[in-house]
Amino acid sequence: MSAARPRQPALLVITGLSGSGKTHVSRALEDAGWFCVDNLPTALVPSFALLIRRSAELRRSALVVDVRERGFPERFPGVYRELKRRGGLATSLVFLEADEPTLVRRFSETRRPHPLAGGEPAIEGIRAERAALGPVRKMADVILDTSRFTVHQLRDHVRERYDVRAEGRRMVVSVLSFGYKHGVPPEADLVFDARFLPNPNFVARLRRLSGADAAVVAFLRRQPETAAFLRRVLSLVRFVLPRHEREGRSYLTIAVGCTGGRHRSVMLANAVGAAVRKRGFPVRVVHRDLRQG
Repeated sequence: MSAARPRQPALLVITGLSGSGKTHVSRALEDAGWFCVDNLPTALVPSFALLIRRSAELRRSALVVDVRERGFPERFPGVYRELKRRGGLATSLVFLEADEPTLVRRFSETRRPHPLAGGEPAIEGIRAERAALGPVRKMADVILDTSRFTVHQLRDHVRERYDVRAEGRRMVVSVLSFGYKHGVPPEADLVFDARFLPNPNFVARLRRLSGADAAVVAFLRRQPETAAFLRRVLSLVRFVLPRHEREGRSYLTIAVGCTGGRHRSVMLANAVGAAVRKRGFPVRVVHRDLRQG
């Protein structure tokens, strides 16, 4: 998720799968200075947008809309397209999701019924909802998978990107290592694929180490392809970062992937993060799949 600093009033529309954390995102936005409305009927979205356009106070507003409203998957796409067509608002659609085991666990822990499950197990409602919201997901500007977030991590994630108090500060850069076998992170703005580099996993003495260990770093640094790849990545990153910042972005995510997310991507993410930090940007380096790789 990345926040803009628009001259126009901003409207953030939040939707997604039940159990994916929409309520927590809404609360975090309120803490970050946004005016939030939960479960607004789709038919009232145009009226709310008109109110925002005419208001001098409502500069940043968020709506949570989802399948709690009957007929939402059928009605919402047309309403949202018309909202974008009319203009006058910096409108963005954020779609939250999580994998099936995570959603099942969350419904089990809260003991709440899934809105589409009826008398069936939660998994049936989860699958029905995912299918029904497929067209809405395709319209999203941001897709956020919350499977690996705790409640506190999700709130921090939102506040970091959307806190109005951060306006005027430098753009925050997140550098994320990941393993392709665990999925490409949907929040990534730039993705670099390092799977062509020699894999330390096939070197017995390096297999149990990670890209944060000196022996793995030394092994990869000895490969000519590593230096060439890193040089080109950093050249592109140096070119795009100030331009994204100039466009008003407050957050950018750079992802580097290898097969398992344990060796090559970790080493490269650390190197990219260090280089970006030297250019004066606030940087956070996260190794998503290090323990799974």
